[in-house]
Amino acid sequence: MLAALLLPAAALFAKVVPAPLFQDHAVLQHGKPVPVWGTADAGEKVAVSFAGQTLTTTADAAGDWRVTLAPLAISAKPATLTLRGTNTLVLNDVLVGEVWLCAGQSNMELTLAKADNAEAELAAARFPLIRQLRIGYKVSNIPLRTAGGKWIAASPETAGKFTAVGYFFARELNQKLGGVPVGLINASWGGTSIEPWMSPAALAHPDFAFVEKSWQAELADYPALQAKYEAAEAVSAAKAAEAKATGKTYRKPWRRAPAKPDGSPHEHKPTAIHYGMIHPLLPSALAGVLWYQGEGNSALPAEYKKLFPAFITDLRASFAQPDLPFYWVQLPAFIGGPGEDWPALREAQTAALALPHTGQAIAIDVGAEKNIHPTNKQDVGHRLALIALRKHHGQNVIASGPLFAGATFTGATARVSFTEIADGLVAKDGAIKGFELAGADKKFVPADARIEGASVIVTADAVPAPVAVRYGWKNYSVVTLANSAGLPAAPFRSDSW
Repeated sequence: MLAALLLPAAALFAKVVPAPLFQDHAVLQHGKPVPVWGTADAGEKVAVSFAGQTLTTTADAAGDWRVTLAPLAISAKPATLTLRGTNTLVLNDVLVGEVWLCAGQSNMELTLAKADNAEAELAAARFPLIRQLRIGYKVSNIPLRTAGGKWIAASPETAGKFTAVGYFFARELNQKLGGVPVGLINASWGGTSIEPWMSPAALAHPDFAFVEKSWQAELADYPALQAKYEAAEAVSAAKAAEAKATGKTYRKPWRRAPAKPDGSPHEHKPTAIHYGMIHPLLPSALAGVLWYQGEGNSALPAEYKKLFPAFITDLRASFAQPDLPFYWVQLPAFIGGPGEDWPALREAQTAALALPHTGQAIAIDVGAEKNIHPTNKQDVGHRLALIALRKHHGQNVIASGPLFAGATFTGATARVSFTEIADGLVAKDGAIKGFELAGADKKFVPADARIEGASVIVTADAVPAPVAVRYGWKNYSVVTLANSAGLPAAPFRSDSW
């Protein structure tokens, strides 16, 4: 327990206080320098001791201090981290392993208690080496230094509040990497778009002038927005009461709430979450980032195609780790609204794979037609773990499903070729579903498909001379193509219409 808890509140403010990551039960990153920082009196000498290292520094004029531990070896043995200034803090049960930032909106936020087979999963959740630090909701117009949350070890009593995607990811890493401790920093917020997660430096690029323009347009229409906001608040209160009674929050289709009608910080304001929930974590040593977001930007896929890679680069710069692994979940299948924006948003996500040290888990086959919060998070976490095991840890595992390599058109037939087929292509339920063909009229119709070696032969009676083929190119569609490892084919289109 923190010795400082015994001190009066007034004394605490002026004493050595570590950043929010450094608490009892924390997990520190192995294999790279580990910054440890916090606040103290200006000019106060601070000593940090851990794993045989003792480092000293002096708090600057603002009271900030930081030291950097040399790279640490993996250790599942509980250790103490000691900070000494005019007071002494002893942090207990500190482990060294993998630390992953889990961020995004509600599908990252969805807890293990709401995932498939939750009762059985919770009963089996005896993993004291898997821990979560849940960062509380916080927004700001200025960079914050502190954030709420406590490190909690996974047990049947506690794991229900873990991010389900993160938990299943961590469980697999723990099991496949010889019992390595895994720490999850869960900074997620349902219903958010990507802009609040980005820093001002990222959004200052001329390509993103539309973000500020859109925000100012919202603020200009104050009376209408005020009425809209108050109506949404009333609906939210009613929904909250319903959710408390029924426990069905995640069964409701997602809808974006209107922004609060002023310049105060909130979860829809550009940069507000970056300042409130990401900045307090800087410059943590991380193994990588898991990201599940995109629903909140689905109406503007062309803009997201620019914003998403800029966000990845920005986050890496913020953490001063330019090669930081960044893995995300492509949007699953969901019927959505009347338009068909989700396929283009998925394509925008895929384009970010051009950045190094990135990976994408395909989820098109585990979505739910009328539930934007599909509860099969086991497959999602598993697929992210495969990517990490292959790309980050160099294991010889199959981490991708079939990827579109090209299409040729001969007469009434389209031959579609794939990479990443493992030992071959398969149809999960015996029939291949999800393909469409179009002729010169650009009108797509459902098509028949059969596997032929590393290719799929696609035909449609209504299209005697096809010129384009698509797969899974709808908000929601039933798709069944996979490789021999059971990983789904990624949605694609051969056209650019």
